[in-house]
Amino acid sequence: MRLFSQERSMDINLEYYKIFYYVAGSQSITLAAEQLAISQPAVSQAVKHLEQALSCPLFVPTTKGVRLTKEGEKLSEMLNLEQGEICIGASDMPLKYFLLPYLEEFHERYPGIRVTVTNAPTPETIRHLCDGRIDFGIVSTPVEKRASLKCVPVKEIRDVFVAGRKFEYLKERMLGYEELMKLPVMCLEGNTSTRTYVEQFLASKQVTIRPEFELATSDMLIQFAVRNLGIASVVRNFAEEHLTEGDLFELRFLEEIPARTFCIVANERIPLSAAAATLMNVLVQGTSQ
Repeated sequence: MRLFSQERSMDINLEYYKIFYYVAGSQSITLAAEQLAISQPAVSQAVKHLEQALSCPLFVPTTKGVRLTKEGEKLSEMLNLEQGEICIGASDMPLKYFLLPYLEEFHERYPGIRVTVTNAPTPETIRHLCDGRIDFGIVSTPVEKRASLKCVPVKEIRDVFVAGRKFEYLKERMLGYEELMKLPVMCLEGNTSTRTYVEQFLASKQVTIRPEFELATSDMLIQFAVRNLGIASVVRNFAEEHLTEGDLFELRFLEEIPARTFCIVANERIPLSAAAATLMNVLVQGTSQ
């Protein structure tokens, strides 16, 4: 059972947490006021508001100042990232080709923070975010624009078409996209950002494809392509190993499909917990190095 639910804490002034942090660290209202350069009554009032918002006492007075209650100790541990919980949403591609190494690093640094990942296509991840079911998401563009949605690009990706040895007669050719209408093309099923993006690009070239196979994951598309069942529309990362080994090749076109990105999406109407904000910072800083 969570001591402090998201519903209870999401509207709390974040400044109250900062003041709580200083009072907990100094075990003194007076010292915290000096460190923050604000009045003692302002510190006391902030602590009172926080206790009212969380419906529990956080400090008890002592002869030398204050000490944390059990509830206060719990909150202090959460703010110091000694414990807590983060829920992230991610589709297959950013989970496999972007997020995993950062999760490993974060877990090593903050072993007390539990991280859960909800794996779903980009449109569903956005719905989870807007419903408050996840703290933030890692998705691939295009992303539906919404007023409360903050989107931070973190990695460029490219959509390509790959094929196996049966289609090697196409290997040395420079193709026009209209030629795809004569070929057995395979793509992801349903309403995914990848399929939407590629189909919109092809439509701009007056090209409409009728897939030979529609599959649930990019990994399945690659396996079907290796077995010469068709030409797969995938993000290049998924095919990298097979392209290197030579059992797949990338079709060449007169014009490349423009690059898109993995991005972090957050709901600006819902403040992040200290743990979630720290993990997001790890992701953003890691891509800027």
